Amino acid sequence: MDDNKVTKKVLIASLIGSSIEWFDYFLYGTVAALVFNQLIFHSEDPTVGLMLAYASFALAFFIRPFGGILFAHIGDRIGRKKTLVLTLTLMGGSTVLMGFLPTYAAIGVAAPILLILLRLIQGIGLGGEWGGALLLAVEYAPKDKRGLFGSIPQMGVTIGMLLGTLALSIMTLLPEEAFMSWGWRVPFILSAVLVLFGLWIRKGIDETPSFKKAQEKGEIAKIPFVETMRTHWKEVLIAIGAKVVETAPFYIFSTFIVSYATTQLGFSRTVTLGAVTIATIVTTILIPIMGNLSDKIGRKKLYVGGTILMMLYAFPYFWLIHQGSSVLLIVATVLGLGIIWAPITAVLGTMFSEIFKSNVRYTGISLGYQIGAAVAGGTAPLVATALLKAYDNLYVPVALYIMLASLVSLIAVSAVKDRKNEELDTEEASDIEVKERKLI
Repeated sequence: MDDNKVTKKVLIASLIGSSIEWFDYFLYGTVAALVFNQLIFHSEDPTVGLMLAYASFALAFFIRPFGGILFAHIGDRIGRKKTLVLTLTLMGGSTVLMGFLPTYAAIGVAAPILLILLRLIQGIGLGGEWGGALLLAVEYAPKDKRGLFGSIPQMGVTIGMLLGTLALSIMTLLPEEAFMSWGWRVPFILSAVLVLFGLWIRKGIDETPSFKKAQEKGEIAKIPFVETMRTHWKEVLIAIGAKVVETAPFYIFSTFIVSYATTQLGFSRTVTLGAVTIATIVTTILIPIMGNLSDKIGRKKLYVGGTILMMLYAFPYFWLIHQGSSVLLIVATVLGLGIIWAPITAVLGTMFSEIFKSNVRYTGISLGYQIGAAVAGGTAPLVATALLKAYDNLYVPVALYIMLASLVSLIAVSAVKDRKNEELDTEEASDIEVKERKLI
C-alpha cells in the first residue's frame, strides 16, 4: 500500500472512530435534557429532575480520566492501535443498551442506577478513545501538515454531535407521546451499525511511526502514568488548563442551550436543535481550515485569538438569544459554537501532542484532556443550571463563568512554545523545560 493510501486510511480511521464515539456521547447529553429528566430521574420539581439528569451527564466526565489512564497505559505500552478497538466496543455497547433501558415508571429506582452504570462505561471508553484517535493522525503526519492532520479527529466531535442532533431532530418530528415512548430510543439502538462500521474501517491500520521508533530505542515506559507524573507533570497541568475554554463554553452552546432556550426563552425544540445543527456544520467545515492555518502561523496564535474572542463574546451571546428571535438564536449559536470555538478545538490536540515525549504521549494528552473535561466540561450544564436557579434565572453569572474559563486557559498556555514545522519526536527536553531554562 502506497503512502497516500496509508495516510487516507489512517485519517479515515481516526475520524470515523472519533465521530462514532462522540455521536454516542452527545446523544446522551441531549436526551438527558429532553427525556431522562422526566422518564428516568423522576422528581416532582422539573428543575431537580433536570439537574439530576445533568449530574449523570457530569458523572461520566469524572470517570473519563480513569479510562484515559487505563487505555493510555495500553497505548503507551503495547501500541495506539490496540486500544481503539476496546474503546469503541465499550462506548458502542453501552449506548445500544441505553436504547433498551426501562423507565422509572417500569422498574423504579433501578432505572437511574442502570443508566448511571452504562454512563460510566461510556465515560471509560471515551476516556481512552480520544488520545488514540488523535495520535493515530498526529504521529503519522508530516511535520508541515501536523496541524491539519491533528484537526481531522477533532472534526469527529462535531460530526458525531451533528449525527446525534440530526437523529434526534428527526425523532422530535414525531408526536410528543410517540417521541417520549419510543422515538428517543431509535438513535441509541441504530448506533450499533456505526460501531460495526468503525471496527471494520480500523482493521489493518499499522502502528504509528512514533510508537515504532520508541519500541526500537527501548524507550517504552514500564508504568506510563508514573513516568508521566515524574517527568511531565507541568505539561499535564498546562493541558488541563488549556482544555477548560475548549470544553466549558462548548457545552453551554450545545447542551445547556437546549433546555435553557426551550424552558426559559420559549423556543421550540426543533428551532433550538436546528440552531445547534447549523452551527455544528459551520464548525465542522472550519476545523480543518483552522488546522491547516496553524501549520502556517502557529498553533498558539490561533488558540489565544479564539480564547480572547470567546471571553469577549460571553455577554453578547446571551443578549442575542434573549431577543426572542429564532434568527438571532441561530446567529448567536453559529458565532459561538461555529466560528469562535473552531480555532480553539482545531489546534488543541496537536498542541497537546507537541509538549509530550512519545513514550508518555498517550498518557499525557489523555490525562490533560480528560481531567480538563471533567473539571469544566461535564459540570458546565450543571453549573449553568445551578447558577440560573440561584440567581433567579439571571444569565450574568453564566456569562461570567464563560469568561473565567477563558482566562484560566489563557494563563495555562502562556508557557507553551509553538512547534509548527518542527519534528515531533526529538532527543531534546520538552519545549516548556527549554523555555524555563532560557528564562533562568
